[in-house]
Amino acid sequence: MQTECSAERFDFGTVAGRTVEAAFDAGLVTSDAGALLLRATDRAIGLMDRFAACFHDERRPELIEHDVATLVGQRVFGIALGYEDLNDHDELRHDPLMAVLAGKLAARREDCAPVAGKSTLNRLELSKLEPTRYHKISHNPVAIKNLLVELFLEAHERPPRRIILDLDATDDPVHGEQEGRFFHGYYDCYCYLPLYVFCGRHLLVAKLRRAVIATAGAVEEVARVVARIRARWPRTRILLRADSGFARDELMTWSEANRVDFLFGLAQNARLVAEIKNELEFVAAKSRRSGRPERRFKSFMWLTRRSWSRKRRVVAKAEWTNGEANPRFVVTSLRRDECKAKYLYEKLYCARGDMENRIKECQLDLYADRTSTATMRANQLRLWFYSLAYVLLCATRRIGLHDTEFAKATCGTIRLKLLKIGALVRITVRRIKIAMASACPAAQLWGLAATRLGAAANARASPA
Repeated sequence: MQTECSAERFDFGTVAGRTVEAAFDAGLVTSDAGALLLRATDRAIGLMDRFAACFHDERRPELIEHDVATLVGQRVFGIALGYEDLNDHDELRHDPLMAVLAGKLAARREDCAPVAGKSTLNRLELSKLEPTRYHKISHNPVAIKNLLVELFLEAHERPPRRIILDLDATDDPVHGEQEGRFFHGYYDCYCYLPLYVFCGRHLLVAKLRRAVIATAGAVEEVARVVARIRARWPRTRILLRADSGFARDELMTWSEANRVDFLFGLAQNARLVAEIKNELEFVAAKSRRSGRPERRFKSFMWLTRRSWSRKRRVVAKAEWTNGEANPRFVVTSLRRDECKAKYLYEKLYCARGDMENRIKECQLDLYADRTSTATMRANQLRLWFYSLAYVLLCATRRIGLHDTEFAKATCGTIRLKLLKIGALVRITVRRIKIAMASACPAAQLWGLAATRLGAAANARASPA
């Protein structure tokens, strides 16, 4: 017998003699109840209000339905919850939890939903640097860039003795005729080449660039970030760390002139390999005797034939593995007496690989590579929306999940385990009750995070 199916009810057979039916008729139900943690995080760090302050709105207040704070909050919360496309908001604008996050339960006009749809959010993302007749909302790029640094500084109770700023560029493939697209030979596609700067898990820079030169704009961004950090932490020592694409004389010379240390990978060439010829022969012989990979380190002063303006310290790793040489080189401003060659390479430089995981979080968990708008200006604004969603989730992890099993969880794991919780929403005159699923496996941990985030929000609201 064919299963009966209608638009209102779905039949899934029987279980233990009982008919299994499903229907979308439960009323105010949400699948994102855990996002209340994001709202508590926002209250604890004041993200949405400060992000909204980076926009200028020239619309007539008496004629608008959705203010800027509601729009930017809706977009950032949506990305954090996994709704990367603006099209999703045509349905999400009716979601009761999204209305709670936006702080707006009812629309002023009968033909509107409490929060915005895709067209309104699209106009926000297409905002220009100056208001126009058809784009009344403009944004301030300098203010948004500085906000990322301010949030990083505020995340520390006291100035650290030293911080490491990791720089890296990654590919952002484009599949249309977007402004600024460029074919990159290494990635074998048309793409952008955004520049990221992290300090541990903290995101300080997300700059969209053409895929022409890996270091384009790096000096300017580093100078801006370092200036703001030193204005707050004048005694903190700063180390720049990056791969060989950033080992350019311009960046190293700037670092030396501004008392900033650096540790960059250095592309090998015949002259560099010849410098460690004896070390390679030694480890090759030792490896043949032991049958295991062997390595040795050497530190020496080095000057290129044309590209460098002065001699700099280079640390070489002479390694023999799988029956062949595997030499590697780094260039640094750190002196021999403060950092030995082996420690510098194995412990200090190799740790930069963790930054790749942060970029993966941004691009895979938070969709930071969705730069499909026609102009670079709009795509840069999109990248900032994705970046602030990452900052929001990182703050949730730092404040609410420290010393728990999710203390090092990725943004995707936090979303899956703690944010995607089904709940029944009851709205009365005096209360909004979010009745979450009783069988939620992470209920106890969610409650702990909510308590911690609530305490942080209260502390911010009434500082001692």
